[in-house]
Amino acid sequence: MKKTKDFDFKQFTIYGGYSGMPVSTDGVLLGAWIDLKSSAYLLDIGTGTGLLSLMCAQRNSSLIIEAIDIDSHAIEAAQVNFSRSSWQKRLTLRQGDVLQHKFTQQFDRIICNPPYFNSGEQACNAARATARHTDTLTHEALLSRCKQLLTNKGKASFVLPKPEGEQFIQLAKTQDWHVSRLCQIKTTEHKEVSRLLIELTKFPTDTLSESLTIRTNLGYSDAFIKMTKDFYLKM
Repeated sequence: MKKTKDFDFKQFTIYGGYSGMPVSTDGVLLGAWIDLKSSAYLLDIGTGTGLLSLMCAQRNSSLIIEAIDIDSHAIEAAQVNFSRSSWQKRLTLRQGDVLQHKFTQQFDRIICNPPYFNSGEQACNAARATARHTDTLTHEALLSRCKQLLTNKGKASFVLPKPEGEQFIQLAKTQDWHVSRLCQIKTTEHKEVSRLLIELTKFPTDTLSESLTIRTNLGYSDAFIKMTKDFYLKM
């Protein structure tokens, strides 16, 4: 089994272990974008190596975080990363299926970088396939479970490729979710939107629409640097 690449951030390090999912720009964008104001308890679904939990712990010094993943290799890596961080007392790690696990409370924030391939060739690495494909966690089931676990005034945040993200939003609306924020991500100004950052609420609200371009001709855009400078070493 191939080892997953490690990654150093300003305030923590990600040990990849054999989790199958290396640090991605998608994950960093979601962790930097999620609204954590006035939040107390966060659930990180499919935590992988624990990246999103660690980013959220860094951003909010009082946030209590519960992270869950079904894959044992991911749990092993996340355990190392949590134990090496400055925030381990606020981080709890669970191994299990989020659809079946009996949580003791609801959460006012949920964050998830969900599986997104609904079809196509499965990844050869089993852990990577579980993380990337919806076979083990469909978007319909994920949205339904999030609605059970989220407080009435809570917010749930996700990142998806644009086609899957648009389908995800339409599916969410059939379950009476409301889109409170939507950020369209382009890699460069001249390329099409490639990713969507999505924030959902259970209560009706207007949608705050945003956009972000990652790169310009001169390198990373000012907006991308502003969003991620607290994390990336070279920002």
